[in-house]
Formats: sequence, structure tokens, C-alpha cells
Amino acid sequence: MRNNLKTVVLLAGFGGLILLVGSLFGQGGLVIGFVLALLMVGGSYWFSDRIAIKAARAVPVTEAEMPDYYRVVRELTQAAGMPMPKLYVAESAQPNAFATGRNPDHAAVAVTQGILRVCDGEELRGVLAHEISHVGNRDILIGSVAAALAMMITFVARMAMWGAMFGGGNRRRNDNVLAMIALAVLAPLAAALLQMALSRSREFEADRSGARLIGTGEPLARALEKLDRASQQIPMDVDPAHATAYIVNPLTGREGQSKSLFRTHPSTEERIRRLRSGDWQH
Repeated sequence: MRNNLKTVVLLAGFGGLILLVGSLFGQGGLVIGFVLALLMVGGSYWFSDRIAIKAARAVPVTEAEMPDYYRVVRELTQAAGMPMPKLYVAESAQPNAFATGRNPDHAAVAVTQGILRVCDGEELRGVLAHEISHVGNRDILIGSVAAALAMMITFVARMAMWGAMFGGGNRRRNDNVLAMIALAVLAPLAAALLQMALSRSREFEADRSGARLIGTGEPLARALEKLDRASQQIPMDVDPAHATAYIVNPLTGREGQSKSLFRTHPSTEERIRRLRSGDWQH
């Protein structure tokens, strides 16, 4: 219920932002903004999972192609009392994984080729239990919507900036140049901060739920150690808006001085500590 409310607030806020941008161009802009708001908000809800899968360049796999993958996910979902999600694999060499979708009945789980090479069977089971827990905790809708909205906010902000700079000599437009430029700068920052706030607590809870699902936190702890090291050494070509969906931040190796401010995930060391200390049992 809480995540559903957050999703409604996110979508409503984004719609309001589109209307605000449109209103700066007069009544005609407001009408166009209203239409765009309906299309973008609706698209964020209905197609956020497809957007995430496409961004990861993941492809569906059959049970005949990857029987072990299907077996583990089926065992986990049956234990959790959930439907079987669609399964995907991304070609990336970086070991990582994510879940996406509107709800447990329309969910997808994706792993990279890298994680299939790096993790043993128990470690992969721990990772998949974490991702199934995201589905069960209904994190996937708000995470997917937040990623889609972040991409759209950045796009709208850039369009607003260019529109203000090259909008002609209309007095009203000229008066709004500074407002539009400010929006172009602040909106992507707001989107990034929003995603950070959404992802950190969700990861701790998915770690706890995943450990409970398999009865131990050790396999996931070992997997996180491997994934954290690899993420610093092996780059992944992924849109920053979708980085929060992954079990570890796929852009860790590209972070610079802003690492602490723009950290999208909680500290891997703290996650491992909690898993090994038995916090997940409480």
C-alpha cells in the first residue's frame, strides 16, 4: 500500500511538472503539456518494465535454454507464493541482476552473462531470492516508474532549456528564459535525488526478505562481495536512470568525487554485515 501511494505521488508530481513547463508557453503550451502528461504518465506505468528490459539490452530465455535458471526461480516463487516471472539475460560482462514490472503478475527478472560466470549455484540463488523479494515487496513498480520518470524529466528539462533559448522574441518567452534554464538544471538533480531515496531502503529490505526466503544470508553476502568488486573493474553501458534497479550499482567504476552524494545503493559492506550478523532473522 505504501509503495502504491508513492507511485501515485510520483506520477502525479511528474504530470504536474509537465503542466508547469507547458504553462510557461501560454494556454497553447498548457494544452500540449496536458496531452504530454497523459501520454508520459500512462507510458511510465504501463511500459516501465519494457523500457528497463530494453535499456539493459536483455533478451528472453526459454526453460530449454536455461533449465537451472528456471528451476531456481520457480522454487523461489513457489516458496514465496508468487507467480513465475518472465526471465531474461543481458549480454553484459559485469555480474549483476535486476527485477522490473508493474506487479507480481507482470514481473520480469534479468541476470547478466557476467553473473552466470562469476557466481556459483548457491550465490546465484541468493541473488535471485533478493530479486524475487523485490517483486514480492512490490518495489518493482515504483522503482521502474522512478527510472522511467527520471529519464523523462531529464528529457523535458533539456527541451525546456532549448525552447527558452531559441523560442523567438516573444516577451513572455524571454521573461521565462531563466526559469526554464533553472528547471533544466534542477529537474534532473531532483530526479536523481528521488531515485536515491527510493533505492537505498528497498535494497536492505530485499536483502532481508531474500535471506529469509532461502534461510540464510551467507550466499547473498558472498555474491555481493564478488559483484561489488566486479562493478568497480568491469564497466556496464547502462542509462544512469536505470542504475537503481540493479542489485549493485552498475556505474560504481565510473563514479568520481560525487560518489557519496550520488550513491544510488546502500554501502555493500553494510549490506554484507547485516546479512552475516543475522539481522535478517529479526
